[in-house]
Amino acid sequence: MTSPSNHTDNPSESLENQVRRAVLWRSGSQILAQVVQWGATFLVIRILDPRDYGLYAMTGVVLVFLNMLNGYGLASGLIQRDDVTPQQTRQLFGMLIALNGVLAVLQVAVAPLAAAYYRQPEVTQLLRVQALIYLITPFAALPYALLSRAMEFRRQATANIAASFAGAAAALGGALAGLGVWTLVWAPIALYAVRAVMLTWGARSLMWPSFDFRGAGHLARYGGVMAAGQFFWFLQSQADVFIGGRWFDPHQLGIYTTALFLAQIFVSKFVPPLNEVAFSAYARMQHDEGAVARAFVRSVRIIMLVAMPFYLGLAATAEPLVLTALDAKWIEVAPVVRLIALAMPFMTLQVLYSPACDARGRPGIGARNGAFGAVALAIAFLIGVRWGPVGLAWSWVAAYPIYLAVSTWRSLPVIGARVRDLADAIAPSAIAAIGMAVAVMLIDRSLPPLQPPVRLAVLVGVGVATYGAWLALFARGTVRELIAVVRKRPVAAAA
Repeated sequence: MTSPSNHTDNPSESLENQVRRAVLWRSGSQILAQVVQWGATFLVIRILDPRDYGLYAMTGVVLVFLNMLNGYGLASGLIQRDDVTPQQTRQLFGMLIALNGVLAVLQVAVAPLAAAYYRQPEVTQLLRVQALIYLITPFAALPYALLSRAMEFRRQATANIAASFAGAAAALGGALAGLGVWTLVWAPIALYAVRAVMLTWGARSLMWPSFDFRGAGHLARYGGVMAAGQFFWFLQSQADVFIGGRWFDPHQLGIYTTALFLAQIFVSKFVPPLNEVAFSAYARMQHDEGAVARAFVRSVRIIMLVAMPFYLGLAATAEPLVLTALDAKWIEVAPVVRLIALAMPFMTLQVLYSPACDARGRPGIGARNGAFGAVALAIAFLIGVRWGPVGLAWSWVAAYPIYLAVSTWRSLPVIGARVRDLADAIAPSAIAAIGMAVAVMLIDRSLPPLQPPVRLAVLVGVGVATYGAWLALFARGTVRELIAVVRKRPVAAAA
């Protein structure tokens, strides 16, 4: 097979239209894929126990750490370069195969050590089976890079949707068959395998790898710097589970990680696809600082328009949401969700910096930001863990604003944007969302006793009406900008 062209199907199409089309394909497919996955996930949560999720979370620390080294940073180097030869593509494939083979062997070897740390023998076998993921990775990372480079997100979307159906079917089948925690192991493997097959087919990227890496130093260097940034991201994203897993029993850890999953749904499921599109777009305009800055501020304004009401609404409706979506056995999740949701606006803005800095050829900025965040969050988690899952949740609230402030100070000069530009972009949605949350909480206190689904429906209705009315009155420019992006019309400056 041959790889797709480095150009889009329509070379004359403007970059703005390419980006808009990519966002619609990527975000639209992500919404469909997530609807499928969430439907299966919430059904599976009702069937499994918190202990199952706690055991699975313990394997996640090792899995996420080694996956950080799986070569997607090398693939990003292929996206970022102006010109790529067929030999460089074959070299990348060879690097991915060699690297992931080593990671698979390493995970099998360290599995008993991880089980001993957590004092849970089951972790050994769980990790050894999960090593299969590394054998799949090269067949997903290479076509992902080729398709992203060509900004061909339609084929990525098709692969993601097919993979979501496969993962959902495996999860439901495993849960109903009584596989317990093994359901959580086999479902992602099925998802990754189908995604790799579909991406390879879509990119026509099946080729002989080259293990002669002469002349590929630029890929290794770029991938190494991005891996360093990912290493610090690993430290900050897994430090809570690593620390909590030693202090908590599997039930408590399951409560905490399920709350974290609910609170991070938007930033972990919807923002990454948008960042993939953003990185490709920023790379196209990397030599025009003004264009990158304007595109960054616009993306912040639009994303926060959705993120702010989501997070503050989640905090305001945590209890009826948990009782409705999960079950009464998960009620301990509610106060943890409420607190973590308050930290998520800071996290969302934080993760938007890296694509812009990376595309400007400064991936080291993300690495330095991640290093600070890893230290700040780890210290907070070491303090908060003494008060259980709620204590870990308070750690997020205390540490993330500090982490964001330092990242903003480092990143904005590279991107070319001003703090005032950023504040103006966020203010309309932030003010409207705060007002919405206050209204929802006041209404909630005045409601008579209701069944959780009815109570949740009333509160969501109040929230949507309040937020919409506020934006209509005080942020019409921001709403017009979002509508213009969706309708493919020229975008005027937001009021």
